[in-house]
Amino acid sequence: MNSANPDDLSLTLQQNLRTILQENQRLAEQLDYRAVAALVPRLQQAERIFVVGAGRTGLALKATAMRLMHLGLNVFVVGETTTPAIQASDLLLAGSGSGTTSTIVKAAEKAAAAGALVVAISTTAASPLGALAAQVVLLPAAQKQDHGGSLSEQYAGSLFEQAVLLLMDAVFQTLWALDGTPAEELWKRHANLE
Repeated sequence: MNSANPDDLSLTLQQNLRTILQENQRLAEQLDYRAVAALVPRLQQAERIFVVGAGRTGLALKATAMRLMHLGLNVFVVGETTTPAIQASDLLLAGSGSGTTSTIVKAAEKAAAAGALVVAISTTAASPLGALAAQVVLLPAAQKQDHGGSLSEQYAGSLFEQAVLLLMDAVFQTLWALDGTPAEELWKRHANLE
């Protein structure tokens, strides 16, 4: 790996951050917010919410699970040892850019078979995950294997993963505004064994 002088590095870092922010802004301007808004009552009405995603998408959805827990919603991360069986009154929020990630599709199949509502976050509805979902939240971002750079200059699905985190933070903010619970009350649910 080549080393560069600090001035060159600082300019490169600045440009890279600008690119990332611009790409996220462009994506945000292309979202169908009316379609995304349909997710809000579904989250409110679910008895329990389960989130599943692989890799960095999974990390973004774990962050979402934490925020939903702060609201007092009953939320679980698929794959954790304390996650119970999904049931018909539950919702599975599944993230996969391609909609073909086998572990995510398998979780959605099991959730659908149990009668749970499946909501997908993806770049496409035309996928095995999309076919299982009652709703697909579409993010106009590159998939991991899209190396052409037409949708994003970033590496391996980074824009999708960032957009999952940002969009679900916006969903949380919306749910919080509807809930009206003061931040001090939400904070009481924050992890205190850190």
